[in-house]
Amino acid sequence: MEDRSFSCHIAQALEAQQRFRASRPPFTPAASLAVEEERLSAVLRSLEERLTDNYPFFHPSYAGQMLKPPHPAATAAYLMAMQINPNNHARDGGPATAALELESVAAIARMFGFETHLGHLTSSGTIANLEALWVARSLHPERSIAFSSNAHYTHGRMCQVLGVKGIVLDSFDRFEEAVRTHDIGTVVVTLGTTSTGELEPLAALLPAARRLGVRVHIDAAYGGFFTLLSQGNAPSVEPSGFSLVRECDSVVVDPHKHALQPYGCGCVLFRDPAVGRFYKHDSPYTYFTTAELHLGEISLECSRAGAAAAALWATLQCFPLERHRGLGPVLQECRDAALSFSALLAGSALLAQYRPPELDIVTYLPRTAPFTATAVTAMTDDIFTTLMNDPADPVYLATLSVPSDAVRKYHPSFVPDAPTTRILRSVLMKPEHAPYVPELFRRVENEVRRRTEQM
Repeated sequence: MEDRSFSCHIAQALEAQQRFRASRPPFTPAASLAVEEERLSAVLRSLEERLTDNYPFFHPSYAGQMLKPPHPAATAAYLMAMQINPNNHARDGGPATAALELESVAAIARMFGFETHLGHLTSSGTIANLEALWVARSLHPERSIAFSSNAHYTHGRMCQVLGVKGIVLDSFDRFEEAVRTHDIGTVVVTLGTTSTGELEPLAALLPAARRLGVRVHIDAAYGGFFTLLSQGNAPSVEPSGFSLVRECDSVVVDPHKHALQPYGCGCVLFRDPAVGRFYKHDSPYTYFTTAELHLGEISLECSRAGAAAAALWATLQCFPLERHRGLGPVLQECRDAALSFSALLAGSALLAQYRPPELDIVTYLPRTAPFTATAVTAMTDDIFTTLMNDPADPVYLATLSVPSDAVRKYHPSFVPDAPTTRILRSVLMKPEHAPYVPELFRRVENEVRRRTEQM
């Protein structure tokens, strides 16, 4: 979207609220809220300067962490609703945005194939996962919750908060034995780990979990929207896991990652609406304008920004959750970027792929001489710092610490002379990354070449 067009839509968002306010009788704003125009202008100029202390998340040269700006459609919609400042805890606090939230959550539920669902937006994927595990504990208060060593680190924290035993599984190979040994009541399966984008083996786990009476929670905070690319006759991501989400007990997805939203916007869905009974509570002053279900009656959080629901709803009107139009083609460009980078790595004598990308995260390492954990870590750190601090044209990557034995699994000539190895990681979650990949690869490979020639 061009800057001029974006400015027009921002103006439209502001004018819409001026019209809304004009629909009520005039009143005099409180004098205590007044700020001199020069003072406010100076503050905003100061803020502009302070905000330059940021990495260029909007630019394809930023291929570091899972960060990018929201789509202009989301920004304009958020601004429009934010001026009202609705609270989606109850219909009383945001009747319009509560309806928009229900519509948006239903669209996400349809994407996953849920025939029935209970769900809502949250302030983050962490809170969404916390709610799913809270329900799991409420159903099986004495049983433990299991997750892999690759799962997001907050699952362990959340088990501590909930007072339930968390079991870390090094792999799912001996899942049935672990269930019997640790009395596991719920297993977390991650579809899109935040380190490598790995899709954990849901197809292999689900039958055993059902047979053993274990709930299955899907943490798809990062990878969930890639279910669109798993559909149809020519899926571009592995479909086996995503196709089974509809049979699982709960799922979490973060619209503020791949659905073009600002922070914070998470979403939690339960397949069985009956779990809503665990949220039951009384509020003597909140729920009074309608007898219909209020979002606060199915949420652990109280106040939640209605503007987040407005932004998501507006974005999904522009980018419907479909494979070949809307959000699907956006995700496909990110996937194509990862596949292109992977192909370049396969043909490189200077860079090695750690593991093939399953979504849009690429992990790789320099082929050092000697090819050891300590040498790779040292060169990784050097490349990361050098590229980021290039005075003319900086490039931003990320690093990832992995077990050295895992590197050797993919590269038998690798020498694990340290327990862990730091490697390079690129999150290609902007569609603009697709045409930029050759330049990104060239810059990284040149840094390896320069260091190799100096040896």
